[in-house]
Amino acid sequence: MLVDRINALLPQTQCTKCGYAGCKPYAQALADKQADINRCPPGGDAGIAALARLLELPVIALDESCGRHIPLQVAVIDEQHCIGCTLCIQACPVDAILGANKFMHTVLQSDCTGCDLCVAPCPVDCITMVAVEPARQWTTDDAMLARERYEKRQRRLSAPEKEEEPQPVALVDKQAAIAQALLRARARRQQ
Repeated sequence: MLVDRINALLPQTQCTKCGYAGCKPYAQALADKQADINRCPPGGDAGIAALARLLELPVIALDESCGRHIPLQVAVIDEQHCIGCTLCIQACPVDAILGANKFMHTVLQSDCTGCDLCVAPCPVDCITMVAVEPARQWTTDDAMLARERYEKRQRRLSAPEKEEEPQPVALVDKQAAIAQALLRARARRQQ
């Protein structure tokens, strides 16, 4: 199927920079001739050239309104300032962040695709993107593993939840706890 052949050429970072909800939806839009081949910054010039060959289209320059092609990066959490809100965990499309509510989180750098989707939701700005050392290119093997992790996460999220005893915690209590955690984190940052 054409969509699968296109998807196999995409880097599988699931970064959404192309304007689609992930690599597969972008592949579908390309197959349907609803998108241009130059909207994937992580794929860069090599990705555009591969898509052009497959789809028998001319090579065009990367649409920089989607972002620039940059060297491979990974997310790093400043664990001293992490408040354990889990927003980064929820944002990560490949489950590369470990942690639990009210506990610090950490990034499994070997699993991180560099999508940077975890950065914006962090309320204490403790996540930064850093270049991979030693510098290297994103490979087809990286893409294959990232696709597997993304699909595994999608299956986990779509599985029916097990029934649990409801916890009688009021929304007001949760909001107060988050507000207190944010105040503590800001105070630590100012020290």
